[in-house]
Amino acid sequence: MNDTEAIQKFGLPADQKHREEIRALLEEELRKEGSWEGDHEPILCLVVQLFSIGNVEDCLLIWRIKSENFDLGCSVDVQLLCGAGIEQTKSYLAANGSQEALAALACLQRCIDAGDFKEWSVPDGIAFYRQYYHIEI
Repeated sequence: MNDTEAIQKFGLPADQKHREEIRALLEEELRKEGSWEGDHEPILCLVVQLFSIGNVEDCLLIWRIKSENFDLGCSVDVQLLCGAGIEQTKSYLAANGSQEALAALACLQRCIDAGDFKEWSVPDGIAFYRQYYHIEI
């Protein structure tokens, strides 16, 4: 699936009913990425769609994708961890307490401290990617 097909199938924002399918496609893309068959554009699109659904539990999958390799680390903005909002994401990661969650939380906090979230909001993030994917408003 390419990014155009993903936008046509799931939309942006994506509907909650597509959450599990998007997650499964991301897992599949990660397997391809590990074997050097992956394409970053569909992965980014699916991450953006998952972000747009706004379930805080998805931040760890998005973090795994961001942490997969250098290219994905650069392609997947840290803001995409925060589909449920910054404070809810920080609380979830802190409560989870796993090594992965604490690494994501530390990165998130560094980016907040650096001003990467200044004047940022979930709706603005979705609007940015709607423009990026040439979706009429």
